[in-house]
Amino acid sequence: MERMYEYWLACLKGIGSERKKQLRERAGSAKALYYIEETEKQVGILVNDSEKQAIGTGRKNWDLKREYEKLEKAGIRMVIKGEKEYPVRMRKLAGMPYALYVKGNLPKEDGMTAAIVGARKCTAYGEVMTLKIAERLVQCGIQIVSGMARGIDGAGHRGALNAGGSTYAVLGCGADICYPREHRGLYEDILKRGGILSELPPGAPPLPQHFPARNRLISALADVVLVMEAREKSGSLITADMALEQGRDVYALPGPINSSLSRGCNQLIRQGAGIITGAEDLPLDLGILQKNSSSGIKKKTEETKIMLETTENMVYSNLDLFAKNQEELLRLTHLAPQELSRALVSLELKGYIEERSKNYYVRREK
Repeated sequence: MERMYEYWLACLKGIGSERKKQLRERAGSAKALYYIEETEKQVGILVNDSEKQAIGTGRKNWDLKREYEKLEKAGIRMVIKGEKEYPVRMRKLAGMPYALYVKGNLPKEDGMTAAIVGARKCTAYGEVMTLKIAERLVQCGIQIVSGMARGIDGAGHRGALNAGGSTYAVLGCGADICYPREHRGLYEDILKRGGILSELPPGAPPLPQHFPARNRLISALADVVLVMEAREKSGSLITADMALEQGRDVYALPGPINSSLSRGCNQLIRQGAGIITGAEDLPLDLGILQKNSSSGIKKKTEETKIMLETTENMVYSNLDLFAKNQEELLRLTHLAPQELSRALVSLELKGYIEERSKNYYVRREK
């Protein structure tokens, strides 16, 4: 029965997280706060007038049994601030929620956790690097936390899953809601190897104002925050700022100075953030591996060579993860237009390159 009152207190509006914890401790239980008039007579004044009004309003608009049944039916458990399961990384930080709503598991307390954040409309470069970085980190025993958004977030989760690691999604809606909808498969896969969590109760919709608040939880759960791609003004930079305030390390992936999606990252690096120089370098920078040390992880001893015709190889060698158009490729390869067209078609059919937009091509990582 006490758990029903805890849920009521967690959802109560008008009283902050830390104050709820203080009041519960002074009253002895959430149930005692629910019956504040009786409790006050027994132990003296606990709340001020505005808090008493908030409790009265919340009590009037809340059906204890029905609302708690909704929580149980959604398969979500509630972790209250002060309980043993409440994440250690969040306990000493200001502004952390009174309750977390969890499907699956919470991040493990032992070992390192990395948050991966970035643009929803990311480039092929950002997506591929995020996949590689996430895969490499989980191979080193690092768990990944992100926000399950489109673009970089999704790539971070997927990279962790591809390498058999653990990953956790912090949502800007109820933990029972898959947002965005097209990530339903990812949502289910995350539950198999990690967990979904939110500070919002079940059924809470993904409103715009929920996401900046969500970002502080992503950084709070991590030891280091990796910003893979970000515009000058973006949610990813908000996360980076919050991470620094929380005493977390921040790393950023550098990109072209003329790319709007790299300006935020380049600015972070200019301000002193760590530089992500590659999937192999990052574990060394984080102190997870030592140079030339044996980690028990299989490493590639040589890259697979691509057996292509001379013309195809010439075109392929001039492509990378940044899209180039046919005019630029003609200038770089000095091929005749028909030769270039034939080579591009052949490379695309063989799966080595991809046409990202009309006449713009990128290398596809094998």
